[in-house]
Amino acid sequence: MQRLLPLFLGILLAASAGRAGTVLVIPFSNQSASNNLDWISESISQSLREALASRGLLVVSREDRQEVYRRLSIRPYVRLTRASVIKVAEELDADQVVFGEFEVAPGPAPQGSLRIAAVLLDTGHMKKGPEFVEQGPLEDLARLQNLLAWQVLRFLAPEATPSAEQFLVEHPPVRVDALENYIRGLLAATPEQKQRYFNQAVRLESGYSQPCFELGRLNWERKEYRLAAGWLARVKPADPHYWEANFLLGLCRYYTSDFEGAGAAFALVAQSVPLNEVFNNLAAAQSRRNLPEALENFEKASAGDTADPDYHFNAGYVHWKRKEFAAAAERFRVALERSPEDVKATLLLGRCLQKSGPRPGDPASDGLERLKHNFEERAWRALKAQFEAKKP
Repeated sequence: MQRLLPLFLGILLAASAGRAGTVLVIPFSNQSASNNLDWISESISQSLREALASRGLLVVSREDRQEVYRRLSIRPYVRLTRASVIKVAEELDADQVVFGEFEVAPGPAPQGSLRIAAVLLDTGHMKKGPEFVEQGPLEDLARLQNLLAWQVLRFLAPEATPSAEQFLVEHPPVRVDALENYIRGLLAATPEQKQRYFNQAVRLESGYSQPCFELGRLNWERKEYRLAAGWLARVKPADPHYWEANFLLGLCRYYTSDFEGAGAAFALVAQSVPLNEVFNNLAAAQSRRNLPEALENFEKASAGDTADPDYHFNAGYVHWKRKEFAAAAERFRVALERSPEDVKATLLLGRCLQKSGPRPGDPASDGLERLKHNFEERAWRALKAQFEAKKP
């Protein structure tokens, strides 16, 4: 049954998308003469996605949009017809679409003059919304994108939108060359190319949060945990990946035996994104320090998903370390009902029946807590939005 949980969440996510107001941002079409400026198309759409997501809106991921484009054989930076926009939105269960175009023309600015025009489309009611326009020197691209994002956010979620001044403080502009390197990193084909671009973006703009997250994730995937932790710790609260960054930061610290630091990272995430996997990992870090609250947090994880054998194993393991053999045996039996081939659970169940607790210095029975690497923030936010939409 535990294998059905991601599917169940996916079904609820799709079912709730229209009601919760999922937003699709389509790459803006390049109306300039040079294809070398196509990266600006991705930059505008990425900026809008990040800004909307940072304010709690449900936004279709870039990866999901790319997959639909591939399936429908749509080239990324062309101007789409209204019918094509609606088709893409239907494929992605989005009921609000933001799309538009940009043009760079020669002007007094060193790199030319930029004009961005965005249009909103309510696909649920087939109703075209307002058009927003920002223009200025190309070197002010980041600021123009932020102003455009603020206008779109104010229309879609006025109650969640701060003043323009506050929004710009939360999303400070970055150098255009740093922005270009970040976007080219997202578009790069290999991890090595991505790292080179992201590193250059941070060298040009040391406080640039988004490439810090991407560098952290790249190093996490390579199991370079100390390097990853350094990058992830630089991700700022206004970044839409802030909670994921802290979740990964907790894992990196855990795997480098910084259990206190890991617990602090997971506890921070648990305050705003109380997922089962977060409570589980928080409890694992606490268990490694023999803190009494570890069992309570393992129980929270287990209560949220009773089908997952790892949560029962972890709770049983804490009971066993405390020499609470009857309670431990019960949880190991539940874990084995869900995963009969679990060798460790079988071994520890036998130890419980023999009333044999931990042996000092025995590496075979130390540090057996099981971590979760998945972080289902988007599914959780979709469910939360669905429930809130039902409130009178």
